[in-house]
Amino acid sequence: MHIVNLSDGPLRPIRDRMPNKDATKMKKNQHIVPHSEGWAVKTAGALRATVVVPTQQEAFDIGRGIARNNGSELFVHGRDGRIRERNSYGNDPNPPKS
Repeated sequence: MHIVNLSDGPLRPIRDRMPNKDATKMKKNQHIVPHSEGWAVKTAGALRATVVVPTQQEAFDIGRGIARNNGSELFVHGRDGRIRERNSYGNDPNPPKS
C-alpha cells in the first residue's frame, strides 16, 4: 500500500491494484435536442453537438446507435426542450417486471 498526500489534506492510503475497468468507464447519456438547423444529437455535458440533422427521426437513429454502443441512456426532447421519451441501453437498475 502507498501513502499519498492530497494537497493540504490528511495522508490517505490508496490501493496498489488498478480499479475495475468497467467501474471507471463513464457512460455518457445522449440527448436528442432541437437545433436551429434541425435536430442535434448531443452527449451529456458536451458543449457542441455530435451531429446535426434535418429530422428528429434521423437524430434518434444516430443517438440510439451511440447509446447502444456506450451502454447508456437516450433522452428525446420535444421542440419545447422538455424530455418526452427516455430509453436505456445499458444495465437498467430498474428493469421491467416479466
